[in-house]
Amino acid sequence: MSYQPKYNESKALIIGINKYQHASPLNYATNDTDAIAKVLKDQYGFGEKNTILLKDSDASKKNIIDVFHKYTQDGTSPDDRLMVFFAGHGYTITGNRGEVGFLVPVDGELDSTSTLIRWDELTRNAELIQAKHILFIMDACYGGLAITRALQIGTARFLKDMCQRLARQVLTAGKADEVVNDSGGPIQGHSVFTGHLIQALEGKAETENGIITANGVMGYVYNKVANDQHSQQTPHYGFIDGDGDFIFKADMLEELAKNEEEDKDILISVPATFIDNKSDHEDIVDITKEYIAEDKYRIKLDDLVVKEIRKVMDLTSQDYFPLSMSPINMVEEFTDRLSRYEEILKPLRAIITAICYYGDKKHRPLIKKTISRIAERNISQGGLSSLIHLRWYPICLLLYTGGIASIASGKYNNLCSLLMAEGPDPEYRKKTKPVILTVSNAMDDLNDKFKKLSGHEKNYVPRSEYMFKILQPDLEDIIFLGNSYEHLFDIYELFQMFVYADLVKCDWGPIGRFGWKQLRGRDTLVIDYVEEAKKQGNLWPPIQAGLFNSDINRFNEISVHLLERLSKLSWF
Repeated sequence: MSYQPKYNESKALIIGINKYQHASPLNYATNDTDAIAKVLKDQYGFGEKNTILLKDSDASKKNIIDVFHKYTQDGTSPDDRLMVFFAGHGYTITGNRGEVGFLVPVDGELDSTSTLIRWDELTRNAELIQAKHILFIMDACYGGLAITRALQIGTARFLKDMCQRLARQVLTAGKADEVVNDSGGPIQGHSVFTGHLIQALEGKAETENGIITANGVMGYVYNKVANDQHSQQTPHYGFIDGDGDFIFKADMLEELAKNEEEDKDILISVPATFIDNKSDHEDIVDITKEYIAEDKYRIKLDDLVVKEIRKVMDLTSQDYFPLSMSPINMVEEFTDRLSRYEEILKPLRAIITAICYYGDKKHRPLIKKTISRIAERNISQGGLSSLIHLRWYPICLLLYTGGIASIASGKYNNLCSLLMAEGPDPEYRKKTKPVILTVSNAMDDLNDKFKKLSGHEKNYVPRSEYMFKILQPDLEDIIFLGNSYEHLFDIYELFQMFVYADLVKCDWGPIGRFGWKQLRGRDTLVIDYVEEAKKQGNLWPPIQAGLFNSDINRFNEISVHLLERLSKLSWF
């Protein structure tokens, strides 16, 4: 699904219960719902007809479930945002597989789970709701939250990109063994949790550039509630699906969306707080780092990489990605395959990023093996040419992530291992050639397909712009690049162009975002790198690493022809 960098409609389901039929009463839950509804309407454009309040007797199990399910039945469109707020009792039962959390409706009985609302009943059904962003905020304490990850403090993300990614996020007042304080908060007449939440939404979670996101709100509330003198709670928050962000306020989004040719975007720092809730993705990074650091784990590292290579080769086989199909829905199929490839490659990309960033000469054979093994199964077969070309996209992802990581750490030997890795020549099965050549040709042939992706129709270099956004979050989480990311991305694409031209002995190579920036006078990256190479001669680190056959004269000759070719390009 492709999303726009804006919201069509803003919808909210707000539930508050003071007067329980079978549970102890609360004092300020309905006050909390009124205040939250008011701030959403007054400050964030949630209209009266799209904001549903269920209070006390209206907040029965049947009513809550019925209203929530209406959102699954064409109740939202893809570019909507939906917030679900609940103030009331939570309840936790320990089952065979761990804790199971429940919300207690007004008619709920704690000794009868059939009268309660199981938390994951809401989250499972959230996948049926079209809205790209859903934020659950629960002023209740309970367990069994299936949170996949939470962002670390200072993490950088592209603003417009976050608005165009799916997000299912949750913030709860506390965990199963904690008691919610129904009073004593920073605002009289409200709970501790909702008092700090209201203040966050009224502006205290705003960044220096005037942006308020769910991650910012959650981070603010976490800090305030956990440290409030009247609180015995530790909020729990994070993603239950997706990696976008529910955006409350970002006036600059409209301006960023105007220039479609350059896909203008800005990196913002996410003011979130770290919580110890690691995902499998984060665990595999820590394991890889440990294996890299200790030579005694060299065999274990090899086994880990081989295991992930086998998994990638299995999950990207023709059983899952057939090469023949009707071209009628080709744009939709192309978009879906990109997303599936990206998800399947995520663990291996994380491993390669860590190896290229931290690894040394003993790890370079493993870098080459990763690229070569995956390339081996991409021998020529019948089918639609675009789908055959797309089979090289997984390797393209690995080359970019590993390449950027290598450059970030100044390890050009690792970059050389990536770019010089050999694989089968699709035209001559018994021969091999550097995989970068086959990947570059395949991706160039798919340029028109990338140009049809939503938001990239007017880009000068759509594939480059697409990958620029796709790769940033995971690289940021692993090696913390911040504002240097764009520069490092452009340097990798610059090397990709030079190496391609060197290998095929021509005056052309795949041109990325740096190309139009160079020609429009926005960047001098190409010229700066050529001048740096001339000054350092054979001591230039890429030459020392073995690129361009370790010959600066060879690089200088290539650069002269490429600069001349770049200056004459008219399609920019």
